[in-house]
Parts: sequence; structure tokens; C-alpha cells
Amino acid sequence: MIATILTLSRKDVNALRITDSYSLHRVVYSLFEDVRSEAEKRSSVPSGFLFADKGGDAKGRQILILSDRPPLPPAHGELVSRPVPEEFLQHRFYKFEVTLNPTRKENKSGRRIPIKTREEVAAWFGSKSLESWGFSVDPARLDVRMLPVMQFSKQGDRPVTHGAASVSGMLRVENRDLFIESFRKGIGRGRAFGFGLLQIEPLKDDSNH
Repeated sequence: MIATILTLSRKDVNALRITDSYSLHRVVYSLFEDVRSEAEKRSSVPSGFLFADKGGDAKGRQILILSDRPPLPPAHGELVSRPVPEEFLQHRFYKFEVTLNPTRKENKSGRRIPIKTREEVAAWFGSKSLESWGFSVDPARLDVRMLPVMQFSKQGDRPVTHGAASVSGMLRVENRDLFIESFRKGIGRGRAFGFGLLQIEPLKDDSNH
């Protein structure tokens, strides 16, 4: 896997016409050759890369990218890439942060409905982390921030809306293979639009015992 930081100046942001999550999605996708067939796209085969918008200030904006292949040279902005060492994923404890599109399935209709409060997001995250993502967390010690709803329209379609939340804290790896898969492929829904990239930093194994 390759970790990349894309740095965009204000001039770059304007030139790329980045105004919403769809336009940012378009910019990130332009950095990678499309290796999937139409059938693979329809069957939700992963693109091979994830990204997270870290925001910025008057000077510019930074985008974190994790990919299974090197990015192409950008039309605008600067790229700094480096491989992720295998040993980076062999620790037991990590500090983490992730931006998610938290939803749950309504029993009667089967529709996906957004999870809208910090307490509900923490409980949802804690209930899914071990079985779905291979790590355990203490829901009571998670830092959850509800973020502005992301909405965009593309090519005349109906508006697309994503609820958003940032979750951070400490995790303990319980299932190494599943944890590595979660890091490589992302977690949750909306990964094409900047959700689900696990940003992790190893901690000493005696941390928070």
C-alpha cells in the first residue's frame, strides 16, 4: 500500500473547481488509472484507493490518500508518496481517526437511515468494530464529532446526501487479518466520497491498560 498527501494551494482548488464532495471525488479519481471493468464497478469491487479531506486554511488544503498502486502526476497540486511498511500494521494498539457516513438499516423498509447523534454513533461504532473491522474500542472513550451533511448533485441527477461524523480514540487489534483488510479497503459506506479511511498511529503495547 502507498500513503500519499496531495497538497492543493488556493489557486489549485480554484483551477480544479473543488466546491463539494463530488468535485473532490473527481479530482482524486483522476490520479489513478481505472483498472475496473463496468461489471466490477456495478458489483462494488473496490477502486483500490481511499481518501480523506483534511481541510486547510488560507494557504491551501491537504488530502490523504491510501492506494494499492502509485498515483499519476497531478494536473495541479503537489504529491508526496511513500510505501506503508508491513510492520506498521503489526502493532496491537493504535490511536485512530476516521470520517464515516454512519447509517443503519430500517427493519421494515430495509432503507438506510442516517445516525444523527454522537451517542448513537459511538454505540454503532462500538457494536460493529470487532465483528466487522477486527478491532475493539471502548465506546465511552470515543471522541465523536458530528460534521455538516455533505450534499451534491451530478449531471442532473437527484441530490445525493451523506451524513458525516468523525470518530477518534484508541483501538486494540483483535483479528489481525480483518484489521489489515479494514485499513486497506476502508470501513463503512461512502468510501468513494472520502469516508472510511482509517488514519492510524501505533501506540506502545502497554498504552491505556
